[in-house]
Formats: sequence, C-alpha cells, structure tokens
Amino acid sequence: MTAILLLVLALSVVIGLSLGVLGGGGSILTVPILVYVAGFEAKEAIAASLFVVGVTSAVSVFSHARGGRVMWRTGLIFGAAGMAGAFVGGLLGGHIPGQILLIGFAVMMVATSVAMLRGRKKKSDDGAAPVRHELPLGRVLLDGAIVGLVTGLVGAGGGFLVVPALALLGGLPMSVAVGTSLVVIAMKSFAGFAGYLTTVQLDWGITLGVTAAAIVGTLAGSKLAGRIPEAALRKAFGWFVLAMGTFVLIQQAPADLRWFIAAAVAALTAATAGACWFFISSCPLRNRSGRRSNVPSPA
Repeated sequence: MTAILLLVLALSVVIGLSLGVLGGGGSILTVPILVYVAGFEAKEAIAASLFVVGVTSAVSVFSHARGGRVMWRTGLIFGAAGMAGAFVGGLLGGHIPGQILLIGFAVMMVATSVAMLRGRKKKSDDGAAPVRHELPLGRVLLDGAIVGLVTGLVGAGGGFLVVPALALLGGLPMSVAVGTSLVVIAMKSFAGFAGYLTTVQLDWGITLGVTAAAIVGTLAGSKLAGRIPEAALRKAFGWFVLAMGTFVLIQQAPADLRWFIAAAVAALTAATAGACWFFISSCPLRNRSGRRSNVPSPA
C-alpha cells in the first residue's frame, strides 16, 4: 500500500502542474488516478476529484492574479452561475451508474479536445491576437450554468470546458482564459462536491494527501503559465485532453473492443493529420516546414 500511495502522491503533483499551466486537466487526471491507481469507486473518485481540484485551483488563482491573468468579474459571475448547475449535477450524478458517468466524462473530453485543436475562427484576416476584455453578462451566465451542470454531473472541475468557453467563445487570450478559469473551477468544484456529499463517503486520508501534493504542483505550474506561447498552450491542452479521454474511454469499453477503439482513434488521428497536410493551406504541420524552406539561403 505504501508504494501505491507514493505513486498516487507523485502523480498528484502532475495534477497541480496541469491546473497551474493549463487551467484545467485536474479532474481529467484525478479521476483516472483515483480509480485505476488508488482503487476508488467511480462516484467516490469523482467526488474526491471535485474537492482536490477546488482547493488546488483556489490556491493557484492567486499566483495568476499577481501576473494580471485573471478577469475577476467574468470569473466570479461565470462561477456563480456554474455553482447552481454544478450542485444540481452533483445531486443527479449520485444516482447514475459509475460506468455511465465515466463514459460521459471521456466523451466530453474528446469533444472538447477537438474544439481546442481546431482553434477559434478569426473574425477578420488581420491576424490580431485575442483581446483581454470582460465578457457580456448574458453569455457568461448561460455558459456558466451549462458548464456547471456538466461539471457536477461527470466530476470534471470544469477547466477543460471553461478554458474553451472563455478562449473560443469569449475570445480571451489563452493565458487570461487559464487564470480566469481557476476562479470558476474552484467555485463550481465546491458546489458539485457538496452535491455528491449527500450520497458518497470519502477516504479523507488519501483525498487530503492528493490535495497537498497537487498544491505543490500548481504553485510550480502557475509560474510557467505566462511564459508559454498562446498557440502552443492551446495545442498542448487539446492533445493532452484527447489522450486522456481516449484512455478513459478504452478502459470503460468491453475487453474485446479496447484494441479496436485504440486502433480507430489512431487511424482517425493519422487521417486528420493527412487531411490537414494535403488540403488545408494554414495547416501548422505544413507551415512549419514551409517556413523553413522559405528562409533565403545565403548568397
């Protein structure tokens, strides 16, 4: 048990790094770690992940705020709207089979990763970067309530939904979307956790240990967040979520279908890369090589 506990704590540091750098991914890592490494039941892992991510996000948000990467009005209103949805989702989640929750968790991860990898469509061709600004009240309330419901239901702290909502729909720069999302994540995670406590009992020893280790990771991760380029941060987030979503989906599939699902995802990834290379002029794979070839050779 000691070796397993040490492994769980070491992996928990990665949870914090993910939250600090990407503004999400905490529950995406916490749920699989608690289910497949610590041996928690699905509902117990989901409830514990909401507590871990809530506390860790609350600590991390202050580091981002010192760097000017938090939009407090947007974050607090989004979070308040999401708390109601998260509490309702937590109540409903306690009455849904654990396997169904994990499958829904994985499907949402894959769908979100595709949105992040595609990026936000530019409204003009001037190539201007996203502008830091507060979002309209109506949009913030609607997005917050919807994301909050999903957060409480499937146990996701919301980062992998909130960051795309702020970056893709709201047009915030990724670094600001990451910092602001932590305010939202903390509020919604605690609301969803309160909903689950009505039906779930936790192992508080492991839960608090994972939380402490994740805080160590997030303090380090928040120092790196402002130094990573916008496009690289968004792409890294998208591929990370896709990989974890695929893993959870494969684990929940019947044993005789796991290799088929893995092969299908690999084939789809290869086909997407090929289509990007041959048919999309702005494909980053081709542009990298193109930029190298366009460099004039010395006379």
